[in-house]
Parts: sequence; C-alpha cells; structure tokens
Amino acid sequence: MAVTAQMVKELREATGAGMMDCKKALTEAEGDMERAIDILREKGLSKAAKKADRVAAEGLVTIKTNEDNTAAAIVEVNSETDFVAKNEDFKVFVNDVVEMALDGSAENVAELLEVEHKEGKALQDILNDKIAKIGEKLDIRRFEKISTNGKMAGYIHGAGKIGVIVELDTDSNDDKIFELGKDVAMQIAAMNPKYISREDVDQDYIAHETEVLKQQALNEGKPANIVEKMVVGRLNKELKEVCLLDQVFIKDSEITIGKLIEKVAKEVASPIKISRMVRYEVGEGIEKKQECFLEEVAKQMN
Repeated sequence: MAVTAQMVKELREATGAGMMDCKKALTEAEGDMERAIDILREKGLSKAAKKADRVAAEGLVTIKTNEDNTAAAIVEVNSETDFVAKNEDFKVFVNDVVEMALDGSAENVAELLEVEHKEGKALQDILNDKIAKIGEKLDIRRFEKISTNGKMAGYIHGAGKIGVIVELDTDSNDDKIFELGKDVAMQIAAMNPKYISREDVDQDYIAHETEVLKQQALNEGKPANIVEKMVVGRLNKELKEVCLLDQVFIKDSEITIGKLIEKVAKEVASPIKISRMVRYEVGEGIEKKQECFLEEVAKQMN
C-alpha cells in the first residue's frame, strides 16, 4: 500500500514522532496505522511522542552568517522551560541547527530534519535523542536562510530571546556597512517595525487603519470637515511607528533610520538600501499553557 502525505500527517499528529520516522514506520507497516504506532513505540520513539502534547514556548533564537557576509540563517528552537534553554548542551544543538540551515539547501523544517547531522544521523534522530536525554519536548520551530549580492548583518538580543537578520543592498565592503547593519538590526529587535518603508505598506492595512482612525475622530465629536485632516495626521504618526525607515533611531533621537542610512551611504560613497529584514522572537504566537496552582497541587496529591 502506498504511503500518502495525509497518512504521515495523521500518524505524526497521533504520536508526535518525526515526519521521516512516521513515513518509515508506515512503509514498514504497509500502511497499517496501528502497526505503525507499535513500530514507533518499539523503536523507542515514543519517548518523544509522550511529550507531544506539551507546550514548548521557551528556547533560543540564533543567527549565523557566512565568511563574506553574503548569506545568513536564523533559527528558533523551542524547549518547555527557560532552564533547558540556558543549558550548554541545548545551546550547542541550536548552533548545530543554524549551521546546517546556513550550509545546506533545505527550504523548510521538514527537509532540514532529514539532513544528516555531523554525528552521522538525521537531524530528526538527533532531536529525538535530545528529547529523551533532556526529558522535555523540543521543537525546531522555524528557520530562514537569505543569500544576497549585497551584505548580511545580524543581532541577537537578550541572550537569544530575539534575533534579527538584515539584508543590505550595497556594493561597499566598508566596516561602516556592518556597523550600520548591526544598528539597524538592533532597531528592528527593539521596535519591531511591520514594514521597511511606506512603499511596502499593505493597502488593506492603510484602508483598515484609516477607517478606525476616522471612527475614533467622529466618536470624539470632531466636526466632519476636519476629520479627514485629523485622520491623515494620525495615520502619518502611526506609519512612523510601523515603518523602519521612518522610526526614530534608538541610539540618536535626532535622526530617523532613513536619515542614518543616507548618512552612512555618503560616508562610504555607495548607495545603501535595506532589502529585507527577518525578526524572530522566542515563543511569539505560541499559546502557553496556563495551569492553576491549586490544580497542580491537587495533581501531585493524587
């Protein structure tokens, strides 16, 4: 019986085992789901599966660039507790993952998990070993690799809680380019802009915010003839907060990021453009499990 992607998905959801392990188990079981579950248990992969319903919302973000700063990778690897995230063995594993992401050609996490680790096993198998050893659910949540004809720069904040990589479109190799790149990445980490410039702003976003601001002004009892001007003013103020180039530089309140880039471009005698930015924050978008203290005590008493 041919193993389908849907079958692999169902087995993975049922057991929490890795995608490739699920595919191999189904192949061996000739498509029999119950037998495939037993095969995973027999191979000890249930150690990882038992932890599949836990929430891994802590962890680390890390980045790595190649020698000439023309490529960079950023990864987020999650753990259940901050304690594990600070463990040296976990840090080494996360560093291995980002190196594999940078040096390889994987385009998504599923492909990355199939890549052979330096220990001679698939990354998925190494991950399962770590889960069994550490005793927590671990998850390689996401990664991104960017290559450029310009330069890449990055910044890690809070010992790995936030990571940013920035692509700078420039012909210059001046050290000031990398100083600028780090400053811009630091700005993105701190201020979390939604867009690079106003030209990038989604028109649906503009329309939505315009309507919200219009209703705010009307609810404040402002005359209809001045509401439009108020909306324009408030929208401009909001765009200065969500657009990177319009933001006030956190290290010098006298200039914007756009002006900072213009200044450095003149100093290195080469145009500079921020082409792309990627910002990862540990656990963002993951719903953390909240347990009542009394319920937790009750569980321990039973």
